[in-house]
Amino acid sequence: MNVSQTVPTGIPHRHLPRLTAACYQRNAIVHWSLTVQDRSTGWLDDLFHARFREMLLHTLTRYDLFCPAYCLMPDHLHMLWMGIAPACDQRRAARFFREQMDRLLAPRKLQREGYDHVLREQDRHRGAFEKIVLYILENPVRAGLVPAASAYSFSGVLIPGYPDLDVSGPDYWDLFWRLYEAALQKSDWREGAGVGRTLTSAATEQTQPLT
Repeated sequence: MNVSQTVPTGIPHRHLPRLTAACYQRNAIVHWSLTVQDRSTGWLDDLFHARFREMLLHTLTRYDLFCPAYCLMPDHLHMLWMGIAPACDQRRAARFFREQMDRLLAPRKLQREGYDHVLREQDRHRGAFEKIVLYILENPVRAGLVPAASAYSFSGVLIPGYPDLDVSGPDYWDLFWRLYEAALQKSDWREGAGVGRTLTSAATEQTQPLT
């Protein structure tokens, strides 16, 4: 399967004051949106998707992250990342990811700036969070590429160690939250917010440029 149609990105084009580095660290949850330069298409197929998943898995493992949703569109991509360790720094992870993604896209490359959205406290509770995941996965439906999110070949979830997770499965969310809580419990959170607090509230809801 190859997708070459140019579709609306839904990515805002406004520049707001950058959040502090702390908003992207520890157990932050961030929605990253990256566009291919000149909105170039023709690169998205099954082989690219497989290589993307391998590269994303290296990023998640190296920087202590979960990716409960990603969606590769014909000229851009979306990822939702969750920090699972005190040392996690999503800005560093994003820089590493961009370098690897540009190698996969060559001779194309990512647009110089992307955009990110740091989830606020109320968006991190289970019901609201699960709606955000589904919203990301339904991008191809809103773009008219497929009739249902489950019919799209280039989206999914990626959690290191669990290659067969399927967000459409009947028991997916119970398993996902068990894995997330287990990952948090493995880390030492004594300096600062503990595992018992309701995730981080350091960030306010803003869409930020990624450089």
